[in-house]
Amino acid sequence: MRAANEALIVIDIQNDFCPGGALAVAGGDEIVPGVNALMNNFASVILTQDWHPSGHSSFASTHGAAPYSTTEMPYGTQVLWPDHCIQGTDGAAFHKDLVTKGDLIIRKGFNPAIDSYSAFFENDHVTPTGLEGYLRTRGIDTLTMVGLATDFCVNFSAVDAAKLGFNVTVRTDLCRAIDMDGSLATALDGMKAAGVEVL
Repeated sequence: MRAANEALIVIDIQNDFCPGGALAVAGGDEIVPGVNALMNNFASVILTQDWHPSGHSSFASTHGAAPYSTTEMPYGTQVLWPDHCIQGTDGAAFHKDLVTKGDLIIRKGFNPAIDSYSAFFENDHVTPTGLEGYLRTRGIDTLTMVGLATDFCVNFSAVDAAKLGFNVTVRTDLCRAIDMDGSLATALDGMKAAGVEVL
C-alpha cells in the first residue's frame, strides 16, 4: 500500500471515451483492468468525470461547425468536439467494468461557457475545480495519474498538478491518447518539461 500522502487520480474512464462512444479513444477500455488493480495500492483514489450540459460551448454542434475544428473562446483556442459526456446519459457514465470505489468524484466541464480538461482548473487556467484544496487538506502531495486521454485531460491535469507543486507521475501504460495532429508527442514533451515523471 502506498503512503498516506499519495493518491491515484483516475481520469475520465467514461463510456463516451471508450470504443463505441461519441468521442472514442482507441483502446480506451483496455486500461480498465490495470487501473482497477492499481487502485488496490492506494488508500486514496479520486475519479474525474467529464460532465457537460446539452449544448455545451465546446460542442461542434453548438456552433454548426465540423467536429475537431477550432474556435476562439475568451480563454483561447478551443477544439470543438462531438457532443459527448452529457450529464445523466449513458455516455457520461463510467465504464461498466471500472471500480468506482474512490474517495471523491470531481465532475468537470459542467459550466456551459467553458470547457475543462484539467482535474484542477477549467480551460481559462484560473477557475479551480476544488481538487487542489481537497488534496492539501488531506495532506496528499504525491499523485499518480491514469486514464483518458493522455494528450488532453491527463496531460492538462498532470501539468497543472506539477505547477501547483505536487509530485506527479503519469502511467502511460494505463492511459490512451486521441493523438490528433501530433498532440500525443507534444503532450508527452510538455509533461516532461513541467517536471512530470512519465512512465
